[in-house]
Amino acid sequence: MKKDIHPDYHPVVFQDRSTGKSFLTRSTATSDRTIDWEDGNVYPLIAVDITADSHPLWTGDQRVIDTAGRVEKFNRRYGKRSR
Repeated sequence: MKKDIHPDYHPVVFQDRSTGKSFLTRSTATSDRTIDWEDGNVYPLIAVDITADSHPLWTGDQRVIDTAGRVEKFNRRYGKRSR
C-alpha cells in the first residue's frame, strides 16, 4: 500500500440526537466536539439525526403506506399507454 494517501482512520463516538444513545466505532470523520468515553479516553463526538436506535424501520414505528390504489389512480389520471 502507498503511504500517506489514505485518510486517518480513528475511533469516533456517534451520538443519536433524538435518543441520546452513543456508540464507539472507527471512522475517517472528524469533529471539534469531544466526549469522555466509558473507557476513560476522550474521543471526537459526531451527533447524527438518525441511527438504528431511532430509525422507524428498526424501532417498529414504521408507518404502513396504502399503496393499493396508487396504480389505479395513476391509470385514471393519465390513462393506459397505447402503442
